[in-house]
Amino acid sequence: MIGIGKWTGPIDTMFYKGNVTFYIKDAGGKYDFDFDLPAGINKVPDYEFTEIAEDGNTLNIKAKVSLLPGKSVDAALTFDGDTMHGVVKVPFIGKIKVQNFRRVG
Repeated sequence: MIGIGKWTGPIDTMFYKGNVTFYIKDAGGKYDFDFDLPAGINKVPDYEFTEIAEDGNTLNIKAKVSLLPGKSVDAALTFDGDTMHGVVKVPFIGKIKVQNFRRVG
C-alpha cells in the first residue's frame, strides 16, 4: 500500500482556501481515509469510494459524494517519499490541484 500516513498541504477552491489534513490508512488491506476539518467547516459530506487503484506510486480514486448525486469525484495522488501531489476533479467545480503536500505522521 502506498501513501499510508497523515498528509497536510494547501488547497485553493471557490469554497475554501487554506491547509487541509487527511489520513490514508490501511484497513485490513483496503484503503481508508479520514479528514481533519478546517475551522468553519462542520462536516464532510457523506462519501463512498467506488474504486481505489494503485498505478506505480499513484493512487487513482473514484468516489461518490452525497452532494453530487449521480456524479463521480476522481483523484490521482502521486507519492514521492514524504511528498505528494496530484489533482482532484470535482463536477461543477473543476480540477483542484494538490501540491506541496507533506507527510506529517
